[in-house]
Parts: sequence; structure tokens; C-alpha cells
Amino acid sequence: MSDIFSAQKRSEIMSNISGKETKPEILVRKFLFANGFRFRKNDKRFPGTPDIVLPKYKTVIFIHGCFWHGHENCKKAKLPATRIEFWEEKISKNILRDSSNYNELKKLGWNVLIIWECDINNKAKREITFSKLLVTLKSQI
Repeated sequence: MSDIFSAQKRSEIMSNISGKETKPEILVRKFLFANGFRFRKNDKRFPGTPDIVLPKYKTVIFIHGCFWHGHENCKKAKLPATRIEFWEEKISKNILRDSSNYNELKKLGWNVLIIWECDINNKAKREITFSKLLVTLKSQI
């Protein structure tokens, strides 16, 4: 199936996608704040500019979109049928960069947590993910 937009219009649409203040990020931040956690958001001092930094717990959290970060075995991570080479290269570069950032943060002594978009897209999954997050953070005190 071909794209319903011209290449120029598609480029404009894609350039307007923001990497900050996404719904999943806001959900996680609201949950953390409601549970008494204080954090910094999008702190550029750290490799990869983590979405959430919890200095007291020496923990950073990345909230990843399944498509953009190549979540394995996730239906949201399915590549488009057009320009396959472009998308494969783009997503694989994102995965490599993510891995490099995680390793660098771990070398600096930080705990790295990743929350996938698909793990918080419905209430049941969100409750499970947030429960695990609480347990993980409380074990790091």
C-alpha cells in the first residue's frame, strides 16, 4: 500500500513528532509524583537525555515508543511496508545508540530502567508495570 501523503507532507508530519512530553511520559511522571518520588525530567547532563532521573535512587528511566526504539516481538514496532531499508537503518541506529547510552550510564553507576509504550497503554498492563516499578525503586534505597 502506498502512502496517502506526498513525500514532502509525510516529512512535515514526521518532523512534528515530539520526543518530549508524550502521553506515556506524563503517565509515568504522574504515577511517580503521586507515590512520593521526586525527579528531574529530560536531564541533558546524562547520556541519552533520560526521560526521568531519580537522583536519590541513582536511577534513570527511559520511556520508549515501541516503533521508534524497535521493541522486539511487539506489534507496535512493525516497520512500514514502504522504504523498508530506510526504516530498518533508522531503527537499528536508534537501538545501537540506546544500548551505548545504557552502557555509559551503567559505567557511571546509574540504574537504567526502560518502560515500553505497550506496557502502559491500557489500565491492566499499566498497573502491573507500575507495581513492578515501585518494587524496583524501593529495593534501590
